[in-house]
Parts: sequence; structure tokens; C-alpha cells
Amino acid sequence: MRHSIRQLFSIVGLALALGAASGAHAQAVRTWVSGVGDDANPCSRTAPCKTFAGAISKTAGGGVINVLDPGGYGAVSINKAITIDGGGGPGMAGILTSGGNGITINAGQNDRVVLRHLVLEGAGNSAIGVSYVNGGWLVLENLDIHRYATGVQLGHTAQRARVDIRNVSITGSTTGLHNESQGSMVMVDRSVLRSNGTGILNERGDVALKGTSLLFNTQGVTRAGGGFSSYGDNVFYGNAYNGNGFSQIRDRDLQ
Repeated sequence: MRHSIRQLFSIVGLALALGAASGAHAQAVRTWVSGVGDDANPCSRTAPCKTFAGAISKTAGGGVINVLDPGGYGAVSINKAITIDGGGGPGMAGILTSGGNGITINAGQNDRVVLRHLVLEGAGNSAIGVSYVNGGWLVLENLDIHRYATGVQLGHTAQRARVDIRNVSITGSTTGLHNESQGSMVMVDRSVLRSNGTGILNERGDVALKGTSLLFNTQGVTRAGGGFSSYGDNVFYGNAYNGNGFSQIRDRDLQ
């Protein structure tokens, strides 16, 4: 009987150890995706996943999803602190959507989300490239967002959003950047908003521009309750109408 009890404890201990190992493996700090990967894989460098959605469930909060090779990695919803880094050369990591959003962020108030080196293509029939529902701090860096109804939207649910937009191109959208976040502070640095209906629509909070170009939009900027600030060489060129916030931007330029 004692031998049987020892065997039982050994089996239980082994099962718990395997379960713990499996849980740790499922929540790696760094994971990988590849165009020839499989979401059934553990998302390691030697056994990468196929999509961002597959990788995010296996990446620990505060972790990083890296891209191994060029590919389309699918729409993804983010509910925790995470970095998605396309790495490599231009166009290496893509998200192509037909309807819906490219990336939806609904994270915690202290969560930092970083999206870097990605191309988002909305095909002219998709809703939002990057939809920021809630979170702590959002960084968009080296993104190319094309042909969504709205390129980047900071929703009214995202109170006091803190957003850095660096070297981002938004083209062919009805609205390039739409800010609805009360008390928000949004920095748009060295970015281009081109050939949109409205380049930037600011309803709440403050949008600051530095070294940013608004080109060939129907309307450059629209102030509908929020404010604009300027801290560098911004360019308004070829817009049918620069917008009702244009004079404010020019007057507050601190070059």
C-alpha cells in the first residue's frame, strides 16, 4: 500500500511539473513568428508561430513578438503589455485585412504597447488600422498604414491616453488620425499623413506635431474640441483646405 501511495505521489508530482513547464512555455518572454510557421508550435525561434494572434497567447505580459521573415501575420487583438517588432527590412511584417480592424488594443491602465516596423493594408474596405480602446502608453514606430476608414483611432474609452507616433505614414484613409481620448497627450513626430479625407481629427486632448507633413489631404487638420501644438518643421502642402486648426498650429510653433 505504501508503495502504491509513493507511486501515486510520484505521478502527481510529475504531472504538476509538466503542467508548470507547459505553462511557462506557453508564456515565453520572447516569441517568434514566420511565414512558414504554425500556430500549434510553441513560438520559439526554431519552432515559430504563423500569426500574431497565435503568438500573443504564448507571450508573457511585457514580452516581445519578433518576426523571422517576410509574411502576412494577420489581425490581432492585444489585451496586455506587449511589443510587436516586425524588424528586418521594409514591408517584412504585414497585416492585410478585409473588413474589421488590423490591430485592436484593449489593455490595462499601466500596460505599455509598442508596435514597430509593420505594414498594415486595409484594402479599402476595413475599419481601423490601429484601434486604441484602452491602455497605459502606446508607441507606434515605423509603421505604414494604408487604405483603412481610419488609420489610427484613440477611442473615447481611452481616458488620458499617452501616445507616441514616430515615423508613421498614413495614406488613403477617410481619416488618418482620429483622437477621441479625453485628457490625452499625443505626439506625432516625423510622420506623414498623405491623401486622406482628413489628415488629423482631434476631438479631445492635445495633439503635438513635430517634423510632420500633411500632404494632399482634402483637409489637413480639424479641431473639434481638442487642441494642437507644434514643436518643429511641419509641412502643410497640397491640401484642398489646411483646416480649422492650421492657424493655431502655425501661431504656436516653437521653432
